Amino acid sequence: MSNSEIQLIVGLGNPGAEYAATRHNAGVWLLEKFAQQHGTALRTEAKFFSLYAKAGGYHLLFPQTYMNASGRAVAAACQFYKIPPEAVLVIHDELDLAPGVARFKQGGGHGGHNGLKDIQAALDSAAFWRLRLGIGHPGDRKLVVQWVLKPPRQEEQTLIDIAIGQALDVLPQALKGQMNQAMQQLHRQN
Repeated sequence: MSNSEIQLIVGLGNPGAEYAATRHNAGVWLLEKFAQQHGTALRTEAKFFSLYAKAGGYHLLFPQTYMNASGRAVAAACQFYKIPPEAVLVIHDELDLAPGVARFKQGGGHGGHNGLKDIQAALDSAAFWRLRLGIGHPGDRKLVVQWVLKPPRQEEQTLIDIAIGQALDVLPQALKGQMNQAMQQLHRQN
């Protein structure tokens, strides 16, 4: 497990008002709260195909390429700032975790998540960090696309918001490369 400091924080989601409240945008919800905590807002940055901000010394990125092409935006920012994959944190929705659960992970497969799959291909590496926000599973693989593109039920949203708050509490440690401590604290809470 690498303990390098994070330089780039990516919140995965789909652009546009019609997707803003959907489960697939959970990563963006956390990214936007982090930006707000640092008194900034994401703005269009054409060279990264993204909404972008700099906050607390970190580059923040919300790809505007749609989920399935997120790698293009992440690779553009990594190339421009010379950021290695292990210094990237990708925040994303996770079907395999219940609402209210958040987990850090480095590397591994994409688990069918098209955003992660595209980022791995664009970076030619799976060594980046992930912050996985549980959205639950609909119970049938055929229902997954509809599930992620719909807003969570109110009780699920409440649990997701709690998990986002817990993740934000430990994020400063994680960003400084103290991943083991951040993971222990977050994983103990939920």
